[in-house]
Amino acid sequence: MKTERIDRIELMNTFIRIIESGSLSAAAVQLNTTQATVSRRLQTLEAMLGSKLLLRTTHAMKLTDDGERCFQHAKTVTGHWMMLEDDLRNAEDEPVGTLRVRAPHAFGQEQLIPPLTQFLHQYPQMNVEWLLNDKAPLFISENIDCAIHVGTQPDPSTISVLLAEVPRIVVATPELIKSKPLINEPEDLASLPWVALSTFYQHEVVLKHSDSGESRALSITPRLSTDSLYAVRETVLTGLGLGIVSAWIVKRDIAEGKLIQVLPQWQAAPLPVWLVYPYSRYYPARLRKFLDLMRDILPALMGTQVPQKQKKSRS
Repeated sequence: MKTERIDRIELMNTFIRIIESGSLSAAAVQLNTTQATVSRRLQTLEAMLGSKLLLRTTHAMKLTDDGERCFQHAKTVTGHWMMLEDDLRNAEDEPVGTLRVRAPHAFGQEQLIPPLTQFLHQYPQMNVEWLLNDKAPLFISENIDCAIHVGTQPDPSTISVLLAEVPRIVVATPELIKSKPLINEPEDLASLPWVALSTFYQHEVVLKHSDSGESRALSITPRLSTDSLYAVRETVLTGLGLGIVSAWIVKRDIAEGKLIQVLPQWQAAPLPVWLVYPYSRYYPARLRKFLDLMRDILPALMGTQVPQKQKKSRS
């Protein structure tokens, strides 16, 4: 074996991916290669270092003491190497390569596409893998670089920056509301049919008065539950039931008279919008530029508002 031809950075990157993904097979998928290749790289690294790095059984994998030291050093070395490559190849801080981003379905299909495509026109040497999913991001297992997340704060071990909030309102068709008794209080809504967005509410709805701040909780029995904001909107449009949706997605429907906002003074709590990415010693230019873009556009995006906490701190 001619060790001078071995790409040591590649070996260390493979070792890091094995540990972070949890298995050789998962590492192979993320590296777009075969499990046999990953296994061969691990064996080569162990042979070069003259030490066993991993203890493997059929169902488990554990780092040896030497493996733990190698893992920490490998992250430092590969981080410095990435920094060197980025510095030498991109003296003007021009982003290159592929960035993997997770975004919510609704935002990712509509609100974020115009700024994303403008971003790609601005930086022709980079590519983006745009992955749509409403669940909390799993950076290692999904091999993603950053995420826009709507809802509760993700894993506290990540860097999570609160950038905006999405107002939510109760909507229904005019025909559904006209067919029911007078609606004056949130409790009057409990007897009506509902469509539930299961990600955020299923059997209970909490509404808050916009002026007094008073909160009311009511139990509901949904005719339909779904994890898709689009599906809730489309179902509510059929008149099957009321729904709580992001205000921006029904703005046109309300303007055209297809839907009405029910009890406008009572709204569900706005959903926080987070910019999330894992901690690292070094961030390549493509990630830094994209994070800057999201920080700039998200707070001003149609259908979002400045978080209440930030409003209070400014007043």
